[in-house]
Amino acid sequence: MHNTNAIPARLREQYLRSLLLGDKRDCAAIVQRLLDDGMPVRTLYVDLFQDALYSVGALWERNQISVATEHLATSVTLSLFQLVYPRVFSIPRIGRTALVACATDEHHHIGARMVSDVCELHGWDCHFTGSNTPVDDLCRMVVEKRPEFLGISLTLFANVGNLLQLIRSVRHEMPSLPIVVGGQAFRDGGLDILEDFSAVTYYGSLDEFEAFLDPTYRYPAA
Repeated sequence: MHNTNAIPARLREQYLRSLLLGDKRDCAAIVQRLLDDGMPVRTLYVDLFQDALYSVGALWERNQISVATEHLATSVTLSLFQLVYPRVFSIPRIGRTALVACATDEHHHIGARMVSDVCELHGWDCHFTGSNTPVDDLCRMVVEKRPEFLGISLTLFANVGNLLQLIRSVRHEMPSLPIVVGGQAFRDGGLDILEDFSAVTYYGSLDEFEAFLDPTYRYPAA
């Protein structure tokens, strides 16, 4: 489990309030302060960005905020990645390559972006194609880039048919390529649909995924 106490609760609460208001300046000031204090990037991603966006999603599901507010929070979060990237891309490379994408019709791509950045933090070169990636285009890129694995993000279970189509298409081009699947779509189950495919693995947390990237990785203390 990640350490939710690494970032003080009051700071996370202030960040969430500012995020819901669309206050980019205050959100950026909080992130920059944490970076200046030496906070690890993956802690920022999990305990600040991800935690806040999960809260935003829960508020939307309970009809306590509008879709516009949820989109505003997403937009602000995307702008904050620019503060983090100098740290992300300063890590020495280890000569390994990955490709991360979202399934067709998936427009929630912050989780996939975090996964791509975590690859970079472990020294991998990760190609990130963003949201709503067409199957044919992604298959061509897989053949072109020859990654060591393909990561696919699925947020809405309603798009699971697109995920399966993508896996089948990639398998046609590269039968043995390891495929990693993640995202909120499977939080309530449904993983059995992946059992028909070989070398397809679901990871439900960044800790699990990082252990896949680096077998010497140790989970942060609880």
